[in-house]
Amino acid sequence: ERDDLPGGGPQKAGIAIVDVTTGMYATIAILAALNQRSVTGEGQYIDVALLDAVVALGSNQVTGHFAGGHIPKRYGNAHANLVPYQTFNVADGEIIVAAGNNLQWKRLCEAMERTDLLEDPRYRDVKDRINNRDTLVPDLAKTFKTRTMAEWVERIEAVDVPCGPINNYKQVFEDPQVKHRGLKVTIPRADGGKVETFASPLRLSRSPVKYAKAPPLLGQHTDEVLK
Repeated sequence: ERDDLPGGGPQKAGIAIVDVTTGMYATIAILAALNQRSVTGEGQYIDVALLDAVVALGSNQVTGHFAGGHIPKRYGNAHANLVPYQTFNVADGEIIVAAGNNLQWKRLCEAMERTDLLEDPRYRDVKDRINNRDTLVPDLAKTFKTRTMAEWVERIEAVDVPCGPINNYKQVFEDPQVKHRGLKVTIPRADGGKVETFASPLRLSRSPVKYAKAPPLLGQHTDEVLK
């Protein structure tokens, strides 16, 4: 959250983002080197560091800092330049709403049955809503608590304003689109058991990803390795 709100200050990410992104950057570097080799016939040394990757990950904040000299502030789940563009507590969970322009703001107010906010000069334009976020967001938060996640998503999606539920992983894999994309994969094991994992996000038409080998059991390949 913002530094002046409860929960503010530095916050560790819930997953190993830098490890994963560094691996992705390394993959891109390898592919670039392979393409270069096909032209020149020469290989090259690749240097990819965790530090470099995490700095690059903040690209828009970094370039904004270089351009204006300002040090970016923390906004938690909110957006620095758009309001409302953040998470809200609802009757049975949380949703995220992203009203990115004045038309979406108007539609959101109508979906929330809060057209009174459209008449308030404090919230008339994007800049006004940014300057008065400290009064607008708590007002919206009270209204969002009156309906469930499913009700709000149905209402807000119906007026073409970006929104979505904040899902736990059980809910993720119950989502119709996740099921349609086949994001849960079951791989048989050598001992007759099975391993459930997630599908690769790489979809290749001519060389699709194969899920032929499950993670090995403890000691499964010891004899092969020793031989």
